[in-house]
Amino acid sequence: MVKPDFIVGILGNIVSILSFASPLGTFREVVKTKSSDNYDGLPYVSTLLSTSLWTFYGLLDPDDGILIVTVNSVGVTSQLVYLVLYLFYASKTRKMKYIGLVILDLVFLGTVMVITLVAFHGESRRTLVGVLCATFTIAMYGAPLSIVRTVIRTMSVEYMPFFLSLSLFVNASVWLTFALLVMDYYVLVPNAVGIVLGSLQLIVYFIYKTKTPPVNSVDMMSEDDIERNPNEKR
Repeated sequence: MVKPDFIVGILGNIVSILSFASPLGTFREVVKTKSSDNYDGLPYVSTLLSTSLWTFYGLLDPDDGILIVTVNSVGVTSQLVYLVLYLFYASKTRKMKYIGLVILDLVFLGTVMVITLVAFHGESRRTLVGVLCATFTIAMYGAPLSIVRTVIRTMSVEYMPFFLSLSLFVNASVWLTFALLVMDYYVLVPNAVGIVLGSLQLIVYFIYKTKTPPVNSVDMMSEDDIERNPNEKR
């Protein structure tokens, strides 16, 4: 008999893969305009690190971690593709910035893997990696919040990725259910936070979706504001 957690895990894989595919519309626009400078690359960098750590976490538990490994392997691959496209169409300044962040991702991941395998044993390995996974998953869910401030200031949702926010909310809901079934607190905690953050983003979207932005509200922003909010229209 198929266990409920396996069924929910399969559903979680499907929802997560759809979530990973949600930025495709953004990158169609990037390729069309031949520029990624109007979009923030931080969500892809943070998601790359998060999915890489989760893949390692799943590999530490060959019996129950297979569903975690499969979905996060897809996540790693998709984020690498997005980052390659982002960097290809980015300005020189942004290119150097995000290449540096990707290198930091890889160095951090390699350091964690070495320390985990050399200095820790048994269940303590999963504890260390699980805590790190939970931390960076919360960061992944929180990354799009940088756009919320832009939405509130400009009263426009033009650059708010609605489907990304929606997919993250649904994804968190499914994996929270999975975590409750298998009682994995490292999966449970970050996805509970993800539901809260995802709800906030969706609420802001629907509040400002029908509002009319002030004339030239974006054009009147200072260069410093634009630099702090890379998703704002230039």
